Amino acid sequence: MRLAGKVAIVTGGTKGLGHSVAQAFAKEGCRVVCAARRPDERGELPPLGAGDLAHHPVDVRDPGSVDALMRATYETYGRLDVVVANAGLSRPGPAERLTPEDWSDVIATNLNGTFLTVRSAIPYVERDGGGRIITLSSALATRVARGSSAYAASKAGIEALTRVVAVELAGRPVTVNCLSPGFVDEGMGRELARNEALWSYYGGKIAQGRAGRADEIAEAALFLAGDASSYVNGHVLEVNGGLSW
Repeated sequence: MRLAGKVAIVTGGTKGLGHSVAQAFAKEGCRVVCAARRPDERGELPPLGAGDLAHHPVDVRDPGSVDALMRATYETYGRLDVVVANAGLSRPGPAERLTPEDWSDVIATNLNGTFLTVRSAIPYVERDGGGRIITLSSALATRVARGSSAYAASKAGIEALTRVVAVELAGRPVTVNCLSPGFVDEGMGRELARNEALWSYYGGKIAQGRAGRADEIAEAALFLAGDASSYVNGHVLEVNGGLSW
């Protein structure tokens, strides 16, 4: 029970990779708030305080909504130990045809949303002995793929933000790290794996010859959330099966 007695928030935690991380945390003794605009397919999740996995609405683009999430979680459970800034979306397409609206949607959710989540989490996570903040990047933050300009730019920004905040909080009881998955058979990655033309190209670039599993990414998140990572700070942990480009 690596997270026994702890409380965590996972934004974008009602579906895909975010929910897999939330479930893994709960199995290790953590009470987890799966925060998202809608319950989505996890509509059975109860409200705060009613179980190990609970749902609370949040729009990570809205500072007031993010602040309300942090406050409600702390007031309900009396502590907040781990925050995973996972909420994200993609609007693929060549830069010359990508609309300003699509660009803005990606940046507002992925990069601005991560900033607002981290910013709001700090004063809560550093109480009660300190804790962990984990951001989510992507292999595309450092590797060029056609049609990924908005998504790649947002994820590269998240990695830089993570390193800066880790340095700014040095000496305080909070670590800030980034988890960078490669191609995963969950969420957005599942659609890629189902596209035979794309997968025949990208799949061959993975040393292990397959997409990752959601539980493999969740295990890395557990490491960053737990005591075993106490001396890991400002780090981008790539979990991609040996992805070359």
